[in-house]
Amino acid sequence: MKAAFLDFGTMGPDELDMTSLRAAVGELTLFENTAADELSARIAGCEFALINKVQMTREIIESADALRFIGLTATGVDNVDLQAARDNNIAVCNIRGYCTRSVVDHVFAALLQTTRSLNHYRDSVRRGEWQDASNFCMLQFPVRELSAMTIGVVGYGELGKGVATVAKAFGMQVRVARRMGQKAMDGDGRVDLHDLLRECDVVSLHCPLTEDSRGLIGKREFELMKSSAVLINTARGGLVDSAALVDALTRGMIASAVIDVLSQEPPVDGDPLLDYQGDNLIVTPHVAWGSIEARQKALDEVAENVVSYLSGGNRNRVD
Repeated sequence: MKAAFLDFGTMGPDELDMTSLRAAVGELTLFENTAADELSARIAGCEFALINKVQMTREIIESADALRFIGLTATGVDNVDLQAARDNNIAVCNIRGYCTRSVVDHVFAALLQTTRSLNHYRDSVRRGEWQDASNFCMLQFPVRELSAMTIGVVGYGELGKGVATVAKAFGMQVRVARRMGQKAMDGDGRVDLHDLLRECDVVSLHCPLTEDSRGLIGKREFELMKSSAVLINTARGGLVDSAALVDALTRGMIASAVIDVLSQEPPVDGDPLLDYQGDNLIVTPHVAWGSIEARQKALDEVAENVVSYLSGGNRNRVD
């Protein structure tokens, strides 16, 4: 069997153990990245195409005569034409739950850095201000305890539940947003998004990007939030209106934001958040998911999907 991993560079520079994946697919060729005009040639004769973000269009799928399996090292499948895969009897499998711990760690690392003003205090010491202080400690920047805060979780799947669990361990109160369009139900414990925004000190996004959720957090939503609130987005960039967020941060409508995702990645056409110079914003390049442990698990999950497929199973099959 022949297989090609078309954007292996997305798995990072660390040496990952490829044993299980190579055993599952047989002959495996790794490509750092693959441009659209290189795709057809690279999957020619391959039965297995492994991808992270490569776009598998109908044209590409129909040009691959030998292809019978597309394996994603991601949960989202929006980069694969699923109908074209069905029409050509090609299995499509994603992976699930592989990066929960990594994303949860990122959320709370960023939240603690923000609420404890760690960067501000580090910079203050580097400027020599502690050395010249009149007291043994310096408390010119706010320090807050998570146990005094309420976190709102928007999107209550694997990742949202993971964040909620750790939040409770910190003693935080947790509110969960009701799904868009879902009617209120007695006892479900969920609240309307706008009510959640008014109430919460922290809002953490974990919902998928759909036409309904695009621009979910915009000007109106920032107006509802507390001026002391922190927004964290490790889900999809399109959930947040970047221009509205810059305005909210500039005007003090919210206290700070931690953004790991943008609408375009890499942001070759720019983004308002990249131009913002305020110290109440942290932007990271889509790394929340990317612990070495999560990336290793991703490869092993793909291998298990392949083994299941070859034995007639449907593990993580999405088509």
